[in-house]
Amino acid sequence: MKLTVIGCGYLGATHAACMAELGHDVLGMDSDRDKVQLLSSGRAPFFEPGLDDLLAQHTASGRLRFTASYAEAAQFGELHFIGVGTPQQAGGSSYDLSHLFSAVRHLATHLRRPAVVAVKSTVPVGTAPRAAEILREFAPAGEQIQVAWNPEFLRESCAIEDTLRPDRLVLGFDSEQSWGEAVLRQCFAEIIAAGTPTIVTDWATAELAKASANSFLATKISFINAVAEVCESAGADVHQLAEILGHDVRIGRSGMRPGLGFGGGCLPKDLRGFMARAGELGVDQAFAFLREVDAINQRRRERVVTLAREQLGGDLAGRRITVWGAAFKPDTDDIRDSPALAVAQRLHELGATVTVTDPKALDSARKVRPELDYVDDPVAAVEGADLLLHLTEWPEFGRVDPEQLARRVAGATVIDGRGTLDVDAWRSAGWAVRVLGRA
Repeated sequence: MKLTVIGCGYLGATHAACMAELGHDVLGMDSDRDKVQLLSSGRAPFFEPGLDDLLAQHTASGRLRFTASYAEAAQFGELHFIGVGTPQQAGGSSYDLSHLFSAVRHLATHLRRPAVVAVKSTVPVGTAPRAAEILREFAPAGEQIQVAWNPEFLRESCAIEDTLRPDRLVLGFDSEQSWGEAVLRQCFAEIIAAGTPTIVTDWATAELAKASANSFLATKISFINAVAEVCESAGADVHQLAEILGHDVRIGRSGMRPGLGFGGGCLPKDLRGFMARAGELGVDQAFAFLREVDAINQRRRERVVTLAREQLGGDLAGRRITVWGAAFKPDTDDIRDSPALAVAQRLHELGATVTVTDPKALDSARKVRPELDYVDDPVAAVEGADLLLHLTEWPEFGRVDPEQLARRVAGATVIDGRGTLDVDAWRSAGWAVRVLGRA
């Protein structure tokens, strides 16, 4: 098929490369010409494992191209995916849909023949009718344009796997639109043939899918972190408790990882956007508990700050603290709502000299937190430190020799905010170790 992807940020660039991998001819469109130029050279403007390889392969073959022209995109494709960002509104909790509606309107003015417009962006329920109205108003093809809702369920650092081998496909329409469904089934034929569950539903249900999934996952994470608070006071081990709970097939182990909590560009935004939309619909009491889910997550950051102050005698002025981690999770350079960076910034505000290290996210962190110190090497980063915080669970950190580190620090104390360090090895090397969720 010939298809386009409008908006080539994290979602769009990944989707475009993966659709080319499935054998389609793909034209990615983004209004940022610098981004278009970089993608056309076979490189992504962010780090995602394996993505640069796919981009290089398919831009070289000619199967994947990029443009800044809506007109070229409209003329090229019979199926148009829209994957522009829908960030949280400044000063509020609702989604900012301005980029989405702008993209729909600009594309619409050039649609002169039948086509399917499939929106992948995460939105509040009730957005699809407005998008369809814009298409009917501005597209010369008018009623010949069919609108589908095809939410994404990508996990950063696993985005290629989640696109090519998803655990489900959701296709939403406003009625029984046979030819629109047929176009999408043709696009995803290889994925469907592999046995991927495919749910065809209405617009509203499809719109609710992503925010519902992320809100449930956030609830699961915050639940085990609330239990972690009890474990610390009662002398229990939340990591062993999570394993016990995870063996129950009704609960499962996936996603239930105690520690510093969640961040990134999706879970916090979707949780808050879900609550905001419920309020607009007059059913905010149905999700009142999600406010506590969000609050528990924020408390985990303050808990690490409190532990750091306790370990250093209460006063952080002039103390040197090293933070392992800037990205919100490993295998990404995404620092949006990063718990690690939030803790580092708070410690700096309390007077500490904070040095941050991260395998991929230092450039991004420097731009938003220039007041912190940054060192590329995790061993060099601890030089003279009074305290070490392990806040992003990069495998590289777990491979560092704690005996080597102990010879470089001023104080051999580590707070493990992710519960992934080998506690016995660190203690044998002379470190005092504190793990979130353990007494």
